[in-house]
Amino acid sequence: MWPLFTEKWGSWRSLDLNLSSLPFTDPVTGLPTFHERLPSPLLLYGFSKEVVEYPGYWPSKVRVCGFWFPPKEWQFSCNDCAEISASVSSGSSNKQNELCSIHLSLQVFIEFPATELPIFIGLSSIGSMGFLRNPYAFLRVLGTALDISGSRFILFSAGYEPLEAAIDSYAKEASSCPEQTQRSNEGVSLFGGRLFCFSGSVPYNWLFPRCAAAIHHGGSGSTAAALLAGVPQVICPFMLDQFYWAERMYWLGVAPEPLKREHLVPDKDEDFYIKEAANMLVRALDYSQSSEVKTRALQISNKLSNEDGVLEAVHLIKEELRSCR
Repeated sequence: MWPLFTEKWGSWRSLDLNLSSLPFTDPVTGLPTFHERLPSPLLLYGFSKEVVEYPGYWPSKVRVCGFWFPPKEWQFSCNDCAEISASVSSGSSNKQNELCSIHLSLQVFIEFPATELPIFIGLSSIGSMGFLRNPYAFLRVLGTALDISGSRFILFSAGYEPLEAAIDSYAKEASSCPEQTQRSNEGVSLFGGRLFCFSGSVPYNWLFPRCAAAIHHGGSGSTAAALLAGVPQVICPFMLDQFYWAERMYWLGVAPEPLKREHLVPDKDEDFYIKEAANMLVRALDYSQSSEVKTRALQISNKLSNEDGVLEAVHLIKEELRSCR
């Protein structure tokens, strides 16, 4: 996939590493140098053999380490929450379920009522990449799905300004019906308090175990976090490897068939398209909450919990360095 990122990756290679901007080319002439290739270098993959098949025909220098998860405290947008998480990780605090006061509204939404876990929805950078052309229609789909299913949703807007503007607009329109919207500095609750819209950042490995399911775009990080948390997934892929992960999760039995784009983010704001999309989303959610899918998600989570992809990667790098001396 490196050609997709040539501009930034090429400058990093040439300026920081003193290599040619493109692999297998001469740094001065730019001509190919395939004939001068050295033996295959060590290649580390940050995914699990429990999730992606590791065929025997792969080169001997390829290693599959397990998923690479950063420390939880690195993923908070709030320094106070990061400090709480770090103290928990070090064993100096037992505040396992607490966030700081800035995220109080999110935590309250998650925990009450305790008998009904919310469903996470996050599309990461899909909006900024041009795939969320009608945020208002997207919100209408979620509102209609809530009416049909009676669930609760947590929507991460990922800082996408058009979506956040649509949320604010929806909140203002509903201000004449106070029961339909609630405002706070930490987020906005819509649709009778059943949709909590949040623009900050909270680690998925903290949030997902507190959710009934995760609706996302099929990015490798979101997919891995949901697998580790043992929660069912509903995936709507948009580009590149997202289609692979969406199909793979369905094949593994932890997700329904991938949603089509128009079944989550329709471009048209007409009632017919909104209802059709909402019905498809609810069907996918119903499938994800079956006992078979929940059981399979927990089985894979238990297997992944025995892996430490980062530690394995570090071990392999050290081993390679020792062999080169």
